[in-house]
Amino acid sequence: MADMELDGVSLTNLDQPLFDGADATKRDLVEYVDALHERMITHLRDRPLSVIRVRPGQQPFMQKNVPKYTPEWVPTVEHWAESSHRQISYALANDRRTLLWLANQRAIEYHPALVRAGQWHTPTHLIMDIDPPEGRPFGVAAAAGLLVRRALEDLGLTGAVKTSGAKGLHIFVPLDGSSGPEDVAAATRALAARAARLDPSLATTAFIREDRGDKVFLDSTRAGGATVVAVYSPRIRPGVPVSFPVAWDELESVTPGDFTLRTAVGRLGELDPWAEAMPAPQALPADLIAEGHTIPIARVQAMHEGKRRKRAAEKGAEPGV
Repeated sequence: MADMELDGVSLTNLDQPLFDGADATKRDLVEYVDALHERMITHLRDRPLSVIRVRPGQQPFMQKNVPKYTPEWVPTVEHWAESSHRQISYALANDRRTLLWLANQRAIEYHPALVRAGQWHTPTHLIMDIDPPEGRPFGVAAAAGLLVRRALEDLGLTGAVKTSGAKGLHIFVPLDGSSGPEDVAAATRALAARAARLDPSLATTAFIREDRGDKVFLDSTRAGGATVVAVYSPRIRPGVPVSFPVAWDELESVTPGDFTLRTAVGRLGELDPWAEAMPAPQALPADLIAEGHTIPIARVQAMHEGKRRKRAAEKGAEPGV
């Protein structure tokens, strides 16, 4: 039996804990999503959506393909997934009912694609993902984020920044659709390299963790078919922090834990600071794209380097060497 019904969606088990360490219930999640549904839909609309769910007593899991019991009124889009070699039916969070239904399914995190349905080869944003090194505070990630902002300004570009809701931050640069996935990925690599050169003692583009030392990694790999957690999305972390917009001049004075399931709605009021902060779509400079194509793809480079190091270690272990 449903605890209550909203917009035709039966909501159940609302007083169950959301997850261990959440200090929140499923009701808190539903009320949060409903309070922000218009703003969330603004930034999720028509984007193939993956969610991270937590069932009672189970570990969190990412769900891309909608389950068979999904109501017929939930909008979906099908797309072939090269990584898993199968057709995926993604939900589209285009209306209040769909968001409420997802929340009732205990979908806590919302990870939209960087493309819109039907426009699979047109990335809408360039993304820089920045986390502090293990054991270091958010402030060092914020300082690295400001390096990226300087690098953008040098190129005549602007972006918006938000906390990831986990440890770090995301910088979004809206694009005008003139660059395809490979060129956007290349430009992201070049932007990371330019930002790291502004302060090599603080930031690095080294993909292999042990090569970074205590420097901040500028992750340029959120391109192509990648997803990024949506603005205002809760995260499965103690206290349920949420990904939240931050003004550039306030970036070094906040922490991700300042914005939670319990505090975000009150901080926002009726505003949508993410929409207000987002600049108009921009074209990527040709020289940035060209520079990026000279930089090896990080994961491929790391794979080859890993194999090289393994061969070197095995050779070093041979008798008589």
